[in-house]
Amino acid sequence: MKLLEERIVQDGRVLSEGVLKVDQFLNHQIDPALMQAMGEDFANYFEQKGITKVITIEASGIAPAVFTGLSLDVPVVVAKKNVGITMTDELAAADVYSFTKQQNYTISVSKSVLSKNDTVLIIDDFLANGQAALGLMSICQQLGAAVAGIGIVIEKSFQTGRSLLEEQGADIYSLARIRSLENRQVEFVEENLSQH
Repeated sequence: MKLLEERIVQDGRVLSEGVLKVDQFLNHQIDPALMQAMGEDFANYFEQKGITKVITIEASGIAPAVFTGLSLDVPVVVAKKNVGITMTDELAAADVYSFTKQQNYTISVSKSVLSKNDTVLIIDDFLANGQAALGLMSICQQLGAAVAGIGIVIEKSFQTGRSLLEEQGADIYSLARIRSLENRQVEFVEENLSQH
């Protein structure tokens, strides 16, 4: 997605060979017009998959997931990192390691919002080591929901995430695929690979 790639070049900051900071438009300050365009792009790619719900993990995945849900006209489920006292229903949970935060956490989804009747689209802000998406896939499996595909805003193609998810048979669609962050420069993959 050229619009996103241009924004990454304009406002993203490469902090190291593995870390890209995009908090000016994606996860601290959010650009709604860009989110809307991304949601429409995801919806266009996955529209024939019979999706009934979009799922993401709080917090950075929420904005792109909401705009994708809006474009697909389906509800959005947010996997919680912290279970509050109001989540009294039976939960499905998975342990996830965050590359960015360098820590493990447990994500949870109530059985009241996802079931075997659902076909789910996973949306996440970054694909690095694939652990977040694998955790969401595990929760969907526990609840009997089918996973139609995985939409990623920014994929770091030099990390192992894509291959791990493809081993699970996932249809992955990334809006921007980064080949390298070496020398503090963003180098993009020219074409978007998918199983579409």
